[in-house]
Amino acid sequence: MTDDHTSRDEPGDVGPSPGDRIQPQGPYAGEAAGGRAARRPRSTDPLELGFTPRKPVPWLAPFLLISTGLRTLLAMLFGAYLDKRELQKALDAEISRQVGPDGGLWLDYVADLGDGFNATYSVAYLLAQREITVDGHRLPRAQTLVMGGDQVYPSAEYAAYEDRCKGPYQAALPATPAEQPTIFAVPGNHDWYDGLTAFLRLFVRTRDRHFGGWRTGQSRSYFAAELPADWWLLGLDDQSGSYVDDPQLTYFDAVAKRLGPQSRVILAVPAPAWVKAVDQPTAYDSIDYFIRTIVAPTGAQVRLLISGDLHHYARYTGPDGRQLVTSGSGGAYLYPTHKLPERIEVPPPDTLARRSSPSQAYELAGRYPDAARSRRYGWGIFARLPRRNPGFSTLLGVLQTLLMLSMAGVTDFRSEASEQRLFSVPLVLMVLVTVLAAAMFAKPPSSSGKRHARHWILGVGHGLAHVGLAAVGTWAWLALPFHDWSWPLPAVAAAVVYLPVIGLVASQLVAAYLLLASAFGVNVNELFAGQGIEDAKGFVRMRIDPGGTLTLYPIAVDRVARDWQVNPDQSSDSSWLTPITPLTPRLAEPPVTLT
Repeated sequence: MTDDHTSRDEPGDVGPSPGDRIQPQGPYAGEAAGGRAARRPRSTDPLELGFTPRKPVPWLAPFLLISTGLRTLLAMLFGAYLDKRELQKALDAEISRQVGPDGGLWLDYVADLGDGFNATYSVAYLLAQREITVDGHRLPRAQTLVMGGDQVYPSAEYAAYEDRCKGPYQAALPATPAEQPTIFAVPGNHDWYDGLTAFLRLFVRTRDRHFGGWRTGQSRSYFAAELPADWWLLGLDDQSGSYVDDPQLTYFDAVAKRLGPQSRVILAVPAPAWVKAVDQPTAYDSIDYFIRTIVAPTGAQVRLLISGDLHHYARYTGPDGRQLVTSGSGGAYLYPTHKLPERIEVPPPDTLARRSSPSQAYELAGRYPDAARSRRYGWGIFARLPRRNPGFSTLLGVLQTLLMLSMAGVTDFRSEASEQRLFSVPLVLMVLVTVLAAAMFAKPPSSSGKRHARHWILGVGHGLAHVGLAAVGTWAWLALPFHDWSWPLPAVAAAVVYLPVIGLVASQLVAAYLLLASAFGVNVNELFAGQGIEDAKGFVRMRIDPGGTLTLYPIAVDRVARDWQVNPDQSSDSSWLTPITPLTPRLAEPPVTLT
């Protein structure tokens, strides 16, 4: 690898200065590189691996729903007070130069990766291999890796980062190979839940820091890298869609002084604002402001906008050849593609960005999985919802049981006072809680989106359906002998017999609601988050030729590996674990070429 690959310089400097790092030697060299090259694991036991492989996050688990909601609320209320970007101006403002030995560069992009081990490690394993063959294309390991956001789920805790992100990537590439690949990372909204504390510790370079076998290449939560043939990679941190801070703008102002009319830019952003702007028009404002005030005055062209956040692959292309790519298939649950708009306007209509920049129409040119397969995945909600989220089914069972007991009056529901008891305080309270909870569950696609009539109609209708189910369950319960037993035996029987059955039935009612609501653009995320689909994952491998041609290879994995074995290859940089059933990557669409 040439010196250019690792050199760094201040944004105000006129040229790069060599800055190769000296790799530690000796039996503990692997530890300095973030790996364990001195002692490879002998089994898949967590004590051997040094981390605990985790199952996919059960996104509809009651406590997780509550904690995630609280974290989101706190981030919205106090995000400005926890914003560490203002403090980062005290850190070095560096630009990295990334060039391969042949004057070109191989670059990988992966996002939304820190979820269940099987999906996350399947992608990490492919990224780490010295070469993969995909549909006849021989693609060597990239010299630069970009993580595009949400490196961990559900929150940015130390243990979660270790088990769901760093651990799997360390197992995939445990020691730095000869070409010394570099890693850059863009923080997503889940990385921001702790104010970037863990993110900065893991990805921002201090001394000789590594992430598995990749060397960290950035000095702040945002970055700029000069690539071959006057291509540039710029990574933005907009604090979960809020704004781009002044120190960051100052940094990129200095970067812009090195751009010119021949420069071409790859802009990595935390979320596909071009798609989200369909429902939330102001979502694109920050990106538009950055392009209009930082990049455009230099004459440089933004040829590729790339992001994660939505857990699938999608590509929009415009009349000027600019590509808008979403690649969020690094490990998190699958997000549907059949709801994507076929055509979008960028900047979106009726926004400040539209008044400042001319709007262009972009057409949906590629997606993975395809629309038909995405629809089939949606129908899997009936089987996957109770299996992936047993706690959610239990919660539904508890609510239904309380509703039934309120209606039944436990023992004397059919007495002469039954009509009066139908309007008792416990019953009215339970009905109100059920309907209101269902109405609030029918939420817009983003926290800042507006509720429309369809949200309230579907939500209230969903709640009334649960009340109706409770009424049917009450009559079924009264047909059983349990309700005539002496107290507290009816309550015990309700918890042991009625609750698990009605919980399963109620989960199917929720599944039917989610499938219906998604047709109207409501609770689309919950329809797929509730399933936790591990398959249909991937990443984008890119090649910049010395002549300046950029080629995108969108790599798809239809089925991730479920079973792993210790790798018999004992070389220091070989993956610790290999899939028992080999992975079969393919191209999600033909290679895309940009000039």
